[in-house]
Amino acid sequence: MSKRTRTEKDLAGPCPLMRTCGGCAWLGVPYKKQLVRKQRAMEELFVPLLERFGWQLEIDPIRGMGGTSESTGKLASPRAFRYKATTPFAPRPNGRIACGFYAPGTHRIVAAEDCAVEAPGARRILNEVARVAESFGIRAYDEDAQRGLLRHAIVRLGWRTDEGMLTVVTSNRGLPHAEEFAQALLEIDPRITCVAQNVNPRPGNAILGPETRALAGAPSMRDELLGCTFSISPTAFYQTNPQQTEVLYQLAIDGMALEAEDALFDAYCGSGTIGLCAARASADAGRTVRLQGVEKNEAGVADARTNAELNGFIPHEATFVADDATAFLRQAARDGKRYDVIALDPPRAGSTPAFLEAAMAISPRRIVYISCNPATQARDLEVLGAGGYRLLRLSPVDMFPHTEHVETVAVLERA
Repeated sequence: MSKRTRTEKDLAGPCPLMRTCGGCAWLGVPYKKQLVRKQRAMEELFVPLLERFGWQLEIDPIRGMGGTSESTGKLASPRAFRYKATTPFAPRPNGRIACGFYAPGTHRIVAAEDCAVEAPGARRILNEVARVAESFGIRAYDEDAQRGLLRHAIVRLGWRTDEGMLTVVTSNRGLPHAEEFAQALLEIDPRITCVAQNVNPRPGNAILGPETRALAGAPSMRDELLGCTFSISPTAFYQTNPQQTEVLYQLAIDGMALEAEDALFDAYCGSGTIGLCAARASADAGRTVRLQGVEKNEAGVADARTNAELNGFIPHEATFVADDATAFLRQAARDGKRYDVIALDPPRAGSTPAFLEAAMAISPRRIVYISCNPATQARDLEVLGAGGYRLLRLSPVDMFPHTEHVETVAVLERA
């Protein structure tokens, strides 16, 4: 095969940018093989822990999109599953604005007309933000010189709704022609119901800054998961792959095994998605539970309270507090309160020994631990195992096909 023909074949592959973008390192690997790789990685990580504690269980086959690691036959390669997309901006000559993806290990932007794994139209929306900004004379932020205005744009689209949210990140509050600019952004796509500005004046790789304001349209968007409706504000955490989020949450809900009148504690609750889905599932089955969510971020707690109301829960059925989860549980123990089930979904750094000790002091019947970083989860399961909890089930989920990333649901029971 000639060099020219080989290049043409590469460009005609799953994505013409797969070798320059770096976002989907495994895009060219058959999907069944991806799942098998991830399953082996989870077994290598967790089997020594299982053997150390004498936990007699097998790790569940990883749940992929359309099959598992044990599925027979070929699995279709997932596409268009990311409902959140982001672009950085950089200045080009004559006031033009570059947008797209960072090349691996650099801050050099690779332009992209489309993306195989993003929701249809998401990349076009982000590219249009750059064109609209150019038409208003808004300059892109220069990382090296630390001047300019437009830093990033983030679009989130509804999976089960026709709503979307567009957030532009700027280096300062001053946005020329803000109303007209926001209205032009609102008209890029009929799905966009909310346009917001986030201000991030700090140098570095963090995308979002501390200040956000609505510019046009509604203050938030809505989407649906497992029969619940969620209001999503511009900086709220909401899973990127909603189809697999339902798989992840259903595994967690099944693992909770909630009974009538149970008290459920949802730690690191964010906007309340996991706890509210669990409470709704129990209510639909005729089992009323009391939900207590705790989250340090006050904006997340405000969203959680809104979401509880949207889904028909009255305050004493679903309560959300802005507090440190460890401090809250310690005080609950001192006050003699009980929680039958504790659910936690911490950030990549995992939980902390202090929180795990506080959780065990409450003596919940079950602990359900959702993790986006199995390595830190394995570390934390060791603490729970030493504290008298037994692992009943461990279920990997493929939230991000074509990458090494795996999420896991661990279900533990008080021994």
